[in-house]
Amino acid sequence: MAELVEITAADDPRLADYRDLRDVELRKHLEAEHGLFLAEGEKVVRRAVAAGYSPRSFLMAPKWLDGLADVLASSEAPCYVMPERLAEEVTGFHVHRGALASLQRRPLPSVTEVLEGARSVLVLEDVVDHTNVGAVFRSGAALGFDAVLLAPRCADPLYRRSIKVAMGTVFSVPWTRLPDWYDALPSLSALGFTTVALTLAPDAVPIEEAVAGLDRVALVLGSEGHGLSTRWQEAADRRAVIPMSAGVDSLNVAAASAVACYVTARR
Repeated sequence: MAELVEITAADDPRLADYRDLRDVELRKHLEAEHGLFLAEGEKVVRRAVAAGYSPRSFLMAPKWLDGLADVLASSEAPCYVMPERLAEEVTGFHVHRGALASLQRRPLPSVTEVLEGARSVLVLEDVVDHTNVGAVFRSGAALGFDAVLLAPRCADPLYRRSIKVAMGTVFSVPWTRLPDWYDALPSLSALGFTTVALTLAPDAVPIEEAVAGLDRVALVLGSEGHGLSTRWQEAADRRAVIPMSAGVDSLNVAAASAVACYVTARR
């Protein structure tokens, strides 16, 4: 059972995992150095622990203890208990979703492991906003996609904001990073997937037409600013567009992923 540890000072060294959460660069450094990530909120903490991630510690106010009593009972990690005002001082924001947990990362699986048995896959190139990465995961999970592959420069799905927006689906959808950017799409084609790139290229066809009748599909989405690189547009087996009206040429990548996943799931 988790040991309940009362904390009375924001500078307590045991709280290092939770300090200054708003500083993205600081968090990236700390999480990479120590192999940890943070989960926020009762549902997300539950999903992380249920997925097999090992807690390093928990942080919560006394009123939140009952809601996660069963999780705490199954863990040997310490639970730091403090007033809400102190938790806010430590983290730099109002911890309004009930709890925080620091958990140990696991080695990423190989692409082969992630794709085993998969028929519908999302592939992200240089999506650098954590909120968008989380939203794409949530759409993929909700619409039955089997896996997510990320190019090397994509934002971290285990960053706190990504996990929060994804509502913990980063723990249920298999994912990993692609080891090679240049030949990533031809490699997927060689594995039996038809790669369908969302793009405004002149030869792009409506998404319904592009995915119709396909068995194994890898739906490819690009960065927030410029979309897919020329290399990935040209390397894709098919190029697809979501038809627009009223002079609008594109959607935010998070919205586009939801529409494209919906159509692809019903192919």
